[in-house]
Amino acid sequence: MKSKRITVSVISEVTTDQRVIRICTTLQEMGFDVRLIGRAFGNSLPLGDYTFHAQRMRCYFKKGVLQYAEFNLRLFFKLLFCKTDYLLANDLDTLAPSYMIAKLRKKFLFYDTHEYFTGVPELAGSPAKKRFWKRLEDAIFPRLPIVYTVSDAVKAKYQASYGTPISVVRNLPVPPPPSSIARPVAWVGKKVLLMQGMGINHGRGGLESLEMMQYLPDDYYLVYIGGGLLWEQIRQKRAEWGLENRVEMIHKLPPDQLKNYTPHANLGLSLDGFTDENFLVSLPNKLFDYILAGIPVAATPLPEVKRIIEQYGVGFCLNNRTPKEMAAEIARFLEDVENVQQVKMNVLKAQKVLNWNQEKQVLIKIYEPYL
Repeated sequence: MKSKRITVSVISEVTTDQRVIRICTTLQEMGFDVRLIGRAFGNSLPLGDYTFHAQRMRCYFKKGVLQYAEFNLRLFFKLLFCKTDYLLANDLDTLAPSYMIAKLRKKFLFYDTHEYFTGVPELAGSPAKKRFWKRLEDAIFPRLPIVYTVSDAVKAKYQASYGTPISVVRNLPVPPPPSSIARPVAWVGKKVLLMQGMGINHGRGGLESLEMMQYLPDDYYLVYIGGGLLWEQIRQKRAEWGLENRVEMIHKLPPDQLKNYTPHANLGLSLDGFTDENFLVSLPNKLFDYILAGIPVAATPLPEVKRIIEQYGVGFCLNNRTPKEMAAEIARFLEDVENVQQVKMNVLKAQKVLNWNQEKQVLIKIYEPYL
């Protein structure tokens, strides 16, 4: 019997979007013929060796309204003529063309919303853009047949607005193989604090963590791995504050390479703020990446994050978010060797539950009827 084909759309950087890669891989394993359409950026990494077919469209416009307009127009015509049985849209910025094509071609549409889209900080300072996306969401969301999202809190926000049935498929990582690299030389003998993720943007604690290093002893070493809107500003501040020898910046890595670095850190940082609706309901990927790598977590007490940390005892929530106070709390934790060892034991236990091999069963139940 011929496999059912599902065409997946996403505007993010495909090679570092671990959620999209995991879901496409699982659908392919189930027996679907998966075709992923993403966007090519100027600094895009090469596509990985995936079990599914992936391609990227290069756009002329790089930012602002025009980049979304161009991508969505290109995506519309791509979906209009592609051979497919089903469509899967990832986030609101690919939903409109996917929904229109689903109606025109009578194709079934799945929707994966990775966040509370209209609550992201990038829209907070632009009421006109926020109104546009909200009106688009209001027009389409109630008509979607299958929706799933990343956390119970995001689900609750959308159900309060639309009453649409929503499933939760959390961003749990695939258990990684043992690291294939030794601890980097610069990390040896240091207490390494790690902040990883492509979205080191406003409100995610990037600058606060850098300033925090001014209040920590010299044997503390901060590592950023990823990118984001504040990447260059952090680089400039690092030089201005004389922290080049204590703060390392590693640009984005493919997931299989990133997993080699994470286990060598002493503490993973997740410092999203409370300034916007999306952060308040978020459950960041990096929280589970740290756990699967076997390292404790220090995080701001966002409701979903706090619940995981307290339920499994995998770290601690910061009582304050000012750099000096964060530094004191982190130093207190890492210098209590006995407590750190207990937390590491808790992390190893949590790994057995908080991983994709367990979580993907939810995804399989959603798609199985359509095989």
